[in-house]
Amino acid sequence: METVTASAPGRVNLIGEHIDYNDGWVLPFAIGERTTVRISLRDDTKFRFTSAQKKDVIEIDHSNLAPSKRRSDWSDYIAGTIWALEVDQGLNVHIDGQVPLGAGLSSSAALECAVALGLDRIFSMAKPRTDLARLAQRAENEYVGMPCGIMDQSVSLMATSGHALLIDCVTLETRQIPLDLTREGLELLIIDTNIHHALVDGGYRERRERCAAALRQLGMRSMRELDEAQLELFGNSLDGISYRRVRHAVTEIARVHQSVTLLEKGDFVGLGKLLSESHLSLKNDYEVSCPELDLAVEVSESMGALGARMVGGGFGGSAIALTPEEKIDQIKMEVVQAYAQSNFPKPRFFTALPSEGARIESDG
Repeated sequence: METVTASAPGRVNLIGEHIDYNDGWVLPFAIGERTTVRISLRDDTKFRFTSAQKKDVIEIDHSNLAPSKRRSDWSDYIAGTIWALEVDQGLNVHIDGQVPLGAGLSSSAALECAVALGLDRIFSMAKPRTDLARLAQRAENEYVGMPCGIMDQSVSLMATSGHALLIDCVTLETRQIPLDLTREGLELLIIDTNIHHALVDGGYRERRERCAAALRQLGMRSMRELDEAQLELFGNSLDGISYRRVRHAVTEIARVHQSVTLLEKGDFVGLGKLLSESHLSLKNDYEVSCPELDLAVEVSESMGALGARMVGGGFGGSAIALTPEEKIDQIKMEVVQAYAQSNFPKPRFFTALPSEGARIESDG
């Protein structure tokens, strides 16, 4: 086999934000937008990367494939995945990324997972998808330098159409949760603020490190060991900021489990309320929202969305609104108008239905 084409989707996290690295449970689903990679073998030790979206051609020799020699550009996600899977044969890799960049829809994980699946096939590795997810995460953590959790890579590799994926971020055990929005006359509107975050900066890392330090101070190994009652009992030993960060994690984990129960009952009104509660927690306790995200949420809720919240790492990116189909156009119009009045960039809109995970598109 000389050539393989693979693709992997971006994702929306329905609920469970900033929880994967806090050892909780998350409930994302794959979206329709995908990144496709075409990988072909070379007869040397060079890796040549091209992109449908970029003009530059990047070549890296295997001898320079190391985190200490990363380029700090888009090629790091490909190089890091090759490095994590310990590939030493030269490759041509061409990518076509259709997952919007910087929108909080995990374009980076889509690229990593498409490359990982393609490498697994072309070299006949036959690795379980859980292993590929951990290797793709390692690429982002150690090569790119972004301390992300395991959620994005897991859902990109393991999602199924029509379902959200409940992921235990410690064991990687998964459960498919039916999410039939169409039957309920609902859509999940994605509102891209066009404020593009750069999560490799300190904001994400600081929150992760603060949560880890708070757990050490409380003498606990994981946020899953805590509930709200215990936090009230022991939390006075924490400083105010650490207490709020932990409170978000503990309450968000609870909201994930509540959301699964509501989805199994078909209670989308209740789910919408949890989405809105999640946003307030991310805004006030975790402090990763921004005015553009807050305005998107406020307008959506005021115009009839069942609930809305920011998604992704925060500091920009996208919000989601669980919305009756007949109200989508009105919400879009009102958000555009509100953004114009606030002198914010013009937002972009997508609608998302739960889609299939990574797949091999063709061999040869």
